[in-house]
Amino acid sequence: MSAYSSTRNSVSNHLLSALPQQEYERLLPNLEPVSLSLKQVLYEPNAPIDYAYFINSGASSMLNLMQDGQTIEAATVGKEGMIGVPLLLGTTQIPLQVIVQVPGDGLRMKADVFKAEVYWGCPLHTLLLRYMQTLMNQISQTAACNRLHSVEQRCCRWLLMTQDRVELGSFPLTHEFLSYMLGVRRASVSEVAATLQRSGLIDYQRGQITISVPIELSVIFSHS
Repeated sequence: MSAYSSTRNSVSNHLLSALPQQEYERLLPNLEPVSLSLKQVLYEPNAPIDYAYFINSGASSMLNLMQDGQTIEAATVGKEGMIGVPLLLGTTQIPLQVIVQVPGDGLRMKADVFKAEVYWGCPLHTLLLRYMQTLMNQISQTAACNRLHSVEQRCCRWLLMTQDRVELGSFPLTHEFLSYMLGVRRASVSEVAATLQRSGLIDYQRGQITISVPIELSVIFSHS
């Protein structure tokens, strides 16, 4: 039995907490608590997927790795979803790298167990199909933003999305790491961060960022 309670009160993952109690208890013995550390690699591109992850806290990034070494984020996953959607589709690999962008914890299920226990028509399978649509929407929106929006707008969007997932005003973040997420030069991120800090919207100290006025970041994203 998992170290987590047989009730769902201690589980922050939205998918698991939305399950009927009986379905949650059926899956519980196969769910293993796991800590997720900063920059931990969960999946490598085109490598076998060993686990499906349900995040309780923190957030992870799905990254495209280019041949020239550049990276850019395709999507962010937090407590609202699951990491390992290819397993739902019957495949065992993903062409992206998935890393932890904000440390936290979660529950994981072995890939072979997931395929056996999350079958067509069961409550979790139904929820995951809906989540997959949401994830596809996010990837599509990200592609549009990467093409049409300025670095300032994309940076603000990323900060707001991450804050929404971790539900904290402060989280670890370096300029270098954010430049990887956005696929831009570190100097560009530093310039944007300095502008936001001078405006009193964020505070950045020693690899820790604090969002002071999130509603005004939304205004910048809409009108800059």
